[in-house]
Amino acid sequence: MKLTVVGCSGSFPSAESACSSYLVEADGYRLLIDMGNGALGELQRHCGLYDLDAIVLSHLHADHCIDMCAYFVARYYRFEGGRCEAIPVHGPKGTEQRLTTAYADTPSDTSMSEVFDFHDLAPASTIRLGPLTVHADLVRHPVETYGFRIEHNGRTLAYSGDTGPCDALTGLARHADLFLCEASFTDGKEDLPELHLNGREAGEFARKAGVERLVLTHIPPWTDPRVNLRDARAAFGGPVELAHPGTVYEL
Repeated sequence: MKLTVVGCSGSFPSAESACSSYLVEADGYRLLIDMGNGALGELQRHCGLYDLDAIVLSHLHADHCIDMCAYFVARYYRFEGGRCEAIPVHGPKGTEQRLTTAYADTPSDTSMSEVFDFHDLAPASTIRLGPLTVHADLVRHPVETYGFRIEHNGRTLAYSGDTGPCDALTGLARHADLFLCEASFTDGKEDLPELHLNGREAGEFARKAGVERLVLTHIPPWTDPRVNLRDARAAFGGPVELAHPGTVYEL
């Protein structure tokens, strides 16, 4: 299983990175997790525009899903080869309506579903996508939001989505080979437990879950990543690093 960081900036794109988007590949199958602002352009550095096999969306905030509107254009209005067949898209309830509203003037209310095959995620659920087993569970955020646990050939990738501290996060990350965990806030600065984690909390969850490796992501441009990296390392004894666009991890 291979993970490529397509975009890792939180809340809005930075000068160096698009917003949240992660490409997971195994046995020739390509799954994209989230497609935030700027992600579609960056994705084409790592994957053909029409080579994705499925998409999962953790939640419907713009920094995790808004480039789906641009991807709709690429799939719906493709002239060479004709309109694309519908690709599976698993997301929170209301994903189709959210994207249709964001695009504003699709040819009809059902145009999105002509190129995206929408499926609702459910708490504590498991879906099979090609060779990948994907476990989804609700995490702590103001809107319906899922974290994911992705398994293939005995290896595990865990992704926090956007979340404050919650028990579900420990279960999703349990003994993961790589834990891709958000660290939006700075310890001692912001205190909004219903919204995001800070670096210290990300490290504490990594330690509690017994993960092999922690990668901090979703750090907004106004947060100093070096502070979060320091705080995570103080809380977790294993390897910790910052996500960077274009970085590839082999699991």
